[in-house]
Amino acid sequence: MNTPFFIAKRYLLAKKSHNLINIITMISVVGVGVGAFALIVVLSVFNGFEMVISSMVNQLSPDLVIEPVKGKTINLLDFPEAEIRALPQLNQLIKVAQEDALFRYDDKQHVGVIKGVSAPYLDVSQIDSLITAGNAILQFEQKRFALVGAGVAWYLGLNPRNPAALLQVYLPSRGNPSGFQFEQSFNQSAIQVAGVFASQQELDATLVIVPFDWATELLEYDQEVTSIELFTHPEARIDDLKKTLKAMLGADFTVKDRFEQQETIYRIMKSEKWAIFIILSFILVMATFNIIGSLSMLIVDKRKDIQVLKFLGADKTFLSRLFLTEGMLIAVLGGLIGLLAGVILVLLQQQFGLLKLGSEAGAFVIDAYPVQLKIQDVLLVLATVTAIGGFAAVFTVKMALKRIQKLRISD
Repeated sequence: MNTPFFIAKRYLLAKKSHNLINIITMISVVGVGVGAFALIVVLSVFNGFEMVISSMVNQLSPDLVIEPVKGKTINLLDFPEAEIRALPQLNQLIKVAQEDALFRYDDKQHVGVIKGVSAPYLDVSQIDSLITAGNAILQFEQKRFALVGAGVAWYLGLNPRNPAALLQVYLPSRGNPSGFQFEQSFNQSAIQVAGVFASQQELDATLVIVPFDWATELLEYDQEVTSIELFTHPEARIDDLKKTLKAMLGADFTVKDRFEQQETIYRIMKSEKWAIFIILSFILVMATFNIIGSLSMLIVDKRKDIQVLKFLGADKTFLSRLFLTEGMLIAVLGGLIGLLAGVILVLLQQQFGLLKLGSEAGAFVIDAYPVQLKIQDVLLVLATVTAIGGFAAVFTVKMALKRIQKLRISD
């Protein structure tokens, strides 16, 4: 039998001689529970938002993108396009012509990015699921259309339902700029807007997607592209394909997966998540001061028991284990209660969407706060609670043991 554990359990559950100690012990359990509850709920909410943002960004991002190491463009005459298309993991290869541009619509103008994509793009990018107004069309018969980000549409006041209003696009002309007059410095063309999409704020505020041949005409490209986007089959192993492409292309090209394409977004989300975790952990540290108070008062309350145990042969190590176990029981019990309550709330939110983002349906991309429960977060919170509670218990017992030796049964 583990005697220190048995006695500590009895001390935790039994009524003390002073009711105040019971109250402080319950406050300690509740305080640790609230901290654990807040940690698991906040981490799950951040996981949910990360999942939503990732899914929206990934609907516009290819599985892999190939870009030149030097310069802005890839010469297709020197690029092994046929060999890459022959790879069994590949579903579609999309040619991209992308450049900064000035957009004008009626009397408004906005600086953004024009992205020309080859024909199969709409079939593999899933952009149709992001359309908030109009339709996902880039070309119909001989007529060509643009899809604009929600931010661009807002800045310009775009109305995709007005076929008479055209989006004016201005791009710098190629050649030696010193020989240009101002009116010759830009290539200009107009295109009808077919739809507006909403994905990620940074992309929505700048991006306009157009047909590849329309963009290359405006950019004066012949056999040039700015990047190659690759979409793979669902069963493809991205890491293996990435290594194959790097070996095939050599040092003149970079191959980026989805994380590397949106590295800034992912890093910001993760840094925000862990910053909040650290802040809540400090709050949990404050809650453990109740454990220090509870243990200190318990040691004083049980001074006669301590003296009896010493007469029965208990040494300093035994007494340390006893009260350390008591402190750990308070921390772990509070942590488990808080975790259980948090997990239940997260699962209910995940299943039924109890907490809504707004009163109007469709006002946001999602209606309810997104959450995602991860087992590693549960284990992390439990480990954090145990570590902080253990530290508080060790500190309290170490200080109290200096006085234990001076206790007398007559006290």
